[in-house]
Formats: sequence, structure tokens, C-alpha cells
Amino acid sequence: MSDWPEGRPGDNGGRYGRGSASAQPESARVMRQVRRGQSPPGQGPAAPPYGGVPQQPTYVDGGGGPGGYDSGYNTGQVYGTPGGHGPAGPGGPGRPAPDWRRRIKWTAITVATVLVVTSVGTYFWADSKLNRDVDLSKVIDRPDAGEGTNYLIVGSDSREGMTDEEKKELHTGSAEGKRTDSMMILHTGDNGSTLVSLPRDSDVEIPTFKGSESGKTYQGTGRHVKLNAAYAEDGPELLVRTVEYNTGLRIDHYVEIGFGGFANIVDAVGGVTIDIPQDIKDTKSGADFKKGEQTLNGEEALAFVRTRYALAGSDLDRTKNQQKFLSALANQVATPSTVLNPFKLYPTMGAGLDSLVVDKDMGLFDLAGMFWAMKGVSGGDGTSMNMPIAGNASNGNLQWDTAKVKTLVDELKNDEKVTVSAD
Repeated sequence: MSDWPEGRPGDNGGRYGRGSASAQPESARVMRQVRRGQSPPGQGPAAPPYGGVPQQPTYVDGGGGPGGYDSGYNTGQVYGTPGGHGPAGPGGPGRPAPDWRRRIKWTAITVATVLVVTSVGTYFWADSKLNRDVDLSKVIDRPDAGEGTNYLIVGSDSREGMTDEEKKELHTGSAEGKRTDSMMILHTGDNGSTLVSLPRDSDVEIPTFKGSESGKTYQGTGRHVKLNAAYAEDGPELLVRTVEYNTGLRIDHYVEIGFGGFANIVDAVGGVTIDIPQDIKDTKSGADFKKGEQTLNGEEALAFVRTRYALAGSDLDRTKNQQKFLSALANQVATPSTVLNPFKLYPTMGAGLDSLVVDKDMGLFDLAGMFWAMKGVSGGDGTSMNMPIAGNASNGNLQWDTAKVKTLVDELKNDEKVTVSAD
């Protein structure tokens, strides 16, 4: 019996397991082809050599030409990919080019969605922090509304939430309760913004009013007091009622901030740069400044706006400094470096909103409008002034100039350009 198996019928005696006739290893790119032995032209079938053993097939390079079998390997073609180049790279014939329009579209949609969700979340977070404790519906016998919007902005001497160390650091003292330390009317409209300070020593009449807590009506007796006494007697509602009664101007919104909140806002924006008009040294407020431009932190800013006794004009000069600083603060808050920087914006909003007391109808857009209008006061298109003063009343309080006040109020009501001067 032979060790080699017989070839299959039709193989011309070819055997299994003999391998390639070439001494070189097979190549993935050039595959030898089997070509059966052929007789020379004109002769019959060749006799098997070696004593009857069939001649083994020879291997030749497949050329794909006539008479040859082309497997495709000699060209490097690999089945399954066009062009025979294997897996195609990006943009190659085996894979479609990236759809950049689609990618840009979905990126834009994703970014827009994130911005909307963040904005909505920020709005509700900020809105929830507003202390809407003042109810202007309790104010009776109100003047008719005019054009534009009028804000009554009040700085109180409230120490609520402050530690003993903070009171000492800010030179606020430890008086109980709270009183108005500054009062201003901010008018916004189509003719620019007007900021009018109401000196706290202004002589005003307390009218008939309804108690904010008791709901009881207290009849006016014609008594005259300093303006800040109205707040001390029955809080924001009576203050609004007194301002409206003595000016004839309707107050649309009320905003109040205490000592601690004011200092925190200034620190949150990184300080406020202001040009101090003169050397100031006041042991009661803690102010100690040299004339010139400088950046004040929260403690220094509070001392600056509270300084009274170191100024020649006392309360009137102090109100001018307050106007100047609040405009500078609003300008700092509204800068891109604050608005577009979340590490500044959120602390500033948190510090401000936590410490503000507003009326029940006040919204975030109203508050933003107020800050924007205050920025306009220092931007050249606005006006800042004191309520026109005629002199001292018989009781020593500051007497308003009745004629000028009437003209001023009429211009504000009609949203006209203010022509009245406090000088």
C-alpha cells in the first residue's frame, strides 16, 4: 500500500499534501495558481514520469489573462471593500464623509438647551431669594400713576443677621430695630433716569394712614416730623404713604437694604472704584480716606456712604456721596466682568438678593431695570440731585422748596426731562 492517497478522479494524478513547488513562501498579494501539465503541441498525452507516477502540477503566477485563473490576490484586492484597499479611513471610499452640518446642528441645539436650562434654573433660584415683605396695597389714598416707573430706595441701619464682630468691624453700633439711613426716589423712563435724594431730616407731615400690622386707621393730626421718623413709626408702608402724600408722586416699587447686605454686595463684586472729592476722617462711621480715586471694599464703602459729621454740608453732602457711590456700584455690577463671570455673578446675586427687602409686586426684571437705570445716572444720560431745599423749618428740620418740588414732580409724572435744580 502506498503512503500517498490516491488522487481524486479528474486530478490527473495530483496528490494532497505536496505543498508548493516553489521554494519561496506564499504571498498574500501573489498567489500561485495551479496549472495542469500539458503535452507539447502535436503530441499525445505525456507519459507519467518516474515509473508511472503522475506528474505533479506546477505553480505559476496567476496573471488573470487568457487561459489563467485569477483569484484576485495578485492585484491585492480583498473582498468586501471597494477598490481592494482594506478598511477605508475617514472620508475614504468605504465610509461616507462626516455630515458636518448635522454635527453642527446638534451641537448648537445641545448648547442652546444647556443655556436655557441654566437660565431658567438661575431665574427661579434668584426669584426665590427675594424677600417680598412690603405690601403696598396697605397704602391708602394714593396719587394717580404717571409715566415711567418710580422706585423708593431705602438704606436702613438694620443690623439683622450681623455678629458682634461684624458690628464692631463695620462701626455700626448695636442699636435695636432699624431706621432709615438714606432715602432716594429713582425715576426711570424715556428721558433718562433721575435719582432724587430725600434728606432724612426733611420736614414732612404724617398723613392719615392704615397700620401695617393692626389694619387700624390712624387719623392725621397735621403733625410734622423728620422724614425718617415715618419709617420708625410704622415701617415701609407708612414711609411710602408719607412720601406720596408730601410729594404727590406715586411710588411703584420699594427696595430696602441693610448695613450688612450693602457691604457684602460690594465685596462680592470685588470692590467699587470711586473718586473721593476730599479728605474724610469720621470716627463714628470709621471713614478715613484721602482725596482721589480708589477702590473701596465693603467695610470702607459703608463708612463712606454713612459719613455725615466730617462733611461741611452734613446730611445734604452725605446724600450726594450716597448717590455717587450707588451709581458706581450699579455700574460695577452691570459690567461684563461681573455678568459673564459666574464666579462673580452668583456670589453678587446671592449677597444682594439675600439682603434686599422689596414689595410683593417686585420681580427680577423690575430689579434689573432699577440697577440698569442707576447705572445710567452715572453714564451721562441721567440726573442726580437732592430734593430742592428752601431752608430750615421752624422746628429745625429741612424745609422743601414747595414751588420747585411741584415742578419736579410734574416733570417726573409726565416723564419729561428734568429742568429743576436743587441749587
